[in-house]
Amino acid sequence: MGRPRKSDESRSLPPATTPEAEENQMIYLATRLAKQQLEDGTASSQLITHYLKLGSSKERLEKEKLIEENKLLKAKTEALKDAAETKQMFADVMAAMKSYAGNLPALEEEFNDE
Repeated sequence: MGRPRKSDESRSLPPATTPEAEENQMIYLATRLAKQQLEDGTASSQLITHYLKLGSSKERLEKEKLIEENKLLKAKTEALKDAAETKQMFADVMAAMKSYAGNLPALEEEFNDE
């Protein structure tokens, strides 16, 4: 018989390399502890209330609202970028049209230099 193996719960996490990774590890550990306390029946009323709120329909609707607002902001940002690109393309087309009409100063200078 060998040594007893460590369970998944007691393994230590590798050191975090960024502040975001460290924050994610802390969230993971806190959630794991909260789960254990809920399973053991030792969770505080605040902890129980927190998880009850997460499961409420109001919380789900608020989360969905935030997701949709985020999508809307991304769409608006994309529309602004597209408008700027369209404006630039229109300016390029106008410059090309002017050159076809012989109104482009750069072409006139090029022909005058020869």
